[in-house]
Amino acid sequence: MKSRKLLALIPARSGSERIKNKNLIKLKGKSLIRIAIENAFKAKIFDRVIVSTDDLKYSNIAKKCGAEVPFLRPKKLSISTSPDYDWVSHTIKKIDAFKLGYTHFFILRPTSPFRTYKTILRAWSKYKKTKNCESLRAVEICKQHPYKMWVEKNNFINPLFKKKYLNQPSYNSQFKVLPRIFIQNASLEISNISVIKKYKSITGKKILPFYTHNHEGFDINYPEDIIEAKKILKTNY
Repeated sequence: MKSRKLLALIPARSGSERIKNKNLIKLKGKSLIRIAIENAFKAKIFDRVIVSTDDLKYSNIAKKCGAEVPFLRPKKLSISTSPDYDWVSHTIKKIDAFKLGYTHFFILRPTSPFRTYKTILRAWSKYKKTKNCESLRAVEICKQHPYKMWVEKNNFINPLFKKKYLNQPSYNSQFKVLPRIFIQNASLEISNISVIKKYKSITGKKILPFYTHNHEGFDINYPEDIIEAKKILKTNY
C-alpha cells in the first residue's frame, strides 16, 4: 500500500464577527486553538500540524502549543466571506505539499472543542477502509428538516421543497415519514490532496459520511454556544 503523508490544517483567522476572538475562548483553562492542536498531536498520525492564521498573536499561541505557522495568511483570504478553498489551496501551495508528497489533509476547526483525538482516529480508520473515496465529511441527523422549511415571497410563504408523503405535503407530515437528511458539522474533514487541483475545491465528488457521536459535532459560533459548551463540560467530562 502506498504510504500516506498527512497534514493537519487548523484554521484560526482573527476576524470573527459574532464572537470576538472566538478561537481564544477558554474551556477548562485551555483556548479552543490549543485544544485543537493538542488533539491533533495526540492522534499521532500527522506528519505536520499547521495553523493557518492572519494574526501574529494567534501565531505565537499556536507555536507555543507546538504547531507550525510557516507564514501568516494574507488578509484577503481571511475575510468572513472567504471560502475554505482559498486558504487551503494557498497553504498547500506555500508549503510545496504536492512536491513533498503529502497525500491527504484534515481540517480541524478550533470551534469544535469536543472532537477528540479518538474522533480523528475513528474518522481516519473509516476513510482508509473505503475504496475510491476522495473526501470525508462529518455529519449528523438534521433536526430542522428542510422539507419543513419555507421561503418568503410577496408577503406569503412557500415551501422550500414541494414534496408529498401519504398524499400530504411534506410540511404537514410527521418527521418519522420523511427521509433521513444529514447536515454537516464542524468536527472534521478529510480530503485527498489531489482534489485541490482536480476540482478546485476542498472536497472531491466521492464524499464519505462520518457520523459524529454525542457532542463531537458541537460548534461554537454564537455567544450562547459558549454557555452550552460549559454546561456540556460540566455534565459530561
